[in-house]
Amino acid sequence: MKIGLSPSLVRNSLSGHAWLGLLTGFLMYLICVSGSLVVFAPQLKRWEQPAATEFESLSPAAAERAYRELLENSPDVSGDILMMLPREQLPRASLVSRAGVWALNEDGSRGGAVASPWTNLMVGLHDALHLPSNIGLVVVSAVGALLCGLIVSGFLAHPRIFRDAFNFRLGGSRHLEQADIHNRLSVWGAPFHLVIAVTGAWFGMATLMYTLFGNSFFDGDREVAIQAIHGRAPELEQQVAPVDVKRALEQMRTIAPDARPIYFNIEGANSPRQYLLLGAQHDDRLIYVEQYRFDQQGNYLGNVGYTDGEPGQRAIFSTYRLHFGHFGGLPVMVLYGIFGLALAVVSVSGINIWLARRRKRDAINLLWSGLVWGTPLAVAVSAATTVLTGTAAVSGFWMPLLCAAGLARWLGDEERSKAWLQGLTAVALAALALAHMAVHKTAAFAGVPLAVNTVALLSAVLFLWLARRSGSRQSRDCRAGLALHR
Repeated sequence: MKIGLSPSLVRNSLSGHAWLGLLTGFLMYLICVSGSLVVFAPQLKRWEQPAATEFESLSPAAAERAYRELLENSPDVSGDILMMLPREQLPRASLVSRAGVWALNEDGSRGGAVASPWTNLMVGLHDALHLPSNIGLVVVSAVGALLCGLIVSGFLAHPRIFRDAFNFRLGGSRHLEQADIHNRLSVWGAPFHLVIAVTGAWFGMATLMYTLFGNSFFDGDREVAIQAIHGRAPELEQQVAPVDVKRALEQMRTIAPDARPIYFNIEGANSPRQYLLLGAQHDDRLIYVEQYRFDQQGNYLGNVGYTDGEPGQRAIFSTYRLHFGHFGGLPVMVLYGIFGLALAVVSVSGINIWLARRRKRDAINLLWSGLVWGTPLAVAVSAATTVLTGTAAVSGFWMPLLCAAGLARWLGDEERSKAWLQGLTAVALAALALAHMAVHKTAAFAGVPLAVNTVALLSAVLFLWLARRSGSRQSRDCRAGLALHR
C-alpha cells in the first residue's frame, strides 16, 4: 500500500532528517573532543594553577587542624564538609564546605583559593553540553546509548570489516577515503568505544535504572534500591561534638593498609547524625573507591562493600574509572585520550560519508565544516581567554564556535574555510601557551604545566601543517575546476 504524501512534505521531511542527523553527529563529536580533554582533568587543574603548593600526602594531624580551623571560623557550618586529599595525578589538598573553598598547605593551614574554571568548563561541556544538568545529562547519556547501537549495527552491516582492517584508500575518492578512515578507526578502537558508550550511557540513565531496580527487585521502593547499591547511611543519635578526624584517618592504617585515602566527607555536619565517610582507592580494583564509615568519635562503623559486595554493585561503582581511564596511571590516560580523539574522527567521518553521497552541496556542507574545525578553535580561544582573565564563561566557548560556523558560511567553500579555521586554531594554541608562560612566569616552565604548554605548541604546529595542506588541496581543486571549465 502506497501512502500519498505531498512532494513538499517529503522535501521538508528529508531536510529535517538531514539537519537532525547533522545535529546528532555534532553532539557526539563535541562529547568526544571534550571527553578526550576531561581525561586529563587532574593535569589541567595543575596547569591552571601552576604555583599551588603540592605534596604527596596530608597527615591525619594536618587534616584535623584544617577541620578544626573551619569550625573555629564557622562554628555553625552545616551540610557536608569535604576534604580532598593528595593523590597521584593531583598532589594537592582542598577543603570544601558551605563556608567556602580553600586549598590546604601540607601542615593543614589554609592556602590560596582553588580555581580551575576552564577545566570545569570542559567538564560541563562533556557531562551536559552546558545545558541544565537534569536535561544535559540525559541528552549525553542518550548519545552514549545511540553510540552502543551504532557500534553493534556497524559491525553487522560490514561483514568484511576485519578483513579490510588495514585497507586505506587515501587521496582518491572523498567517499572512499572517509569510509576507510571511519571503518578502520571503528575496528581498532571498538573495545574502547563500546566501554565508553556503555559507561557514558549509565551516568544519565542511573535515575531511571534505580527506579527499574526498585520495581523489579525491591517491591517498587526506589530508595531501598539505591541503598542496596550505595549503602544505607548509619542511624546515629549523638551529642553534637567535633568529629575526631585524626583518629579516623589513623585507623585506616590497620583497617585497609593497602588502600589509599583520597577524600573524606563529614556528612550532616554539626547534627546528631553526623558521621565521617572516607573514600580510599584500591589499586587492585577498578572501583572508584571503597567507602569507610566512622562516627564522630572516630569509631569504625564498617565499609559500604564495593570491594567485597555483589558483582553488580562493584560493576556500577567501576563505571567512573572505566569511562575516564583513571586506572593504570598516565600511560592509560594517554591511550584514552588517543582513542577518544579517534572516536571524534569516527563521528565526523560518518557524517562526511553521508555528505559525500549527496548529489548537492548546500549550507549543510558549509556549516558542518565550520562546526568541526571551529570546535578546536573554540577550545583554544576559551582556554587562552581564561588564562588572561582568570574566568571562564560558557559564552567563551560557544561564541567562537558560532563565529567559526558563520565564517564557513560566508566563505562559501569547505576547503577554504577549513584552511582558515585550522590556521586560526594554530595561532590560538600558540597564543595560549605564550600567554600562560607570560602570566605564570617560572611556574609555567616545570613539570605538568610545561608538559601542557609543550603539547599546545606541538598542536599549533600540527594545525599549521593541516592548514597548509588544506590550502594546497583547495588550490589543486580550483586548478582542476578551471581546466575542466576550459
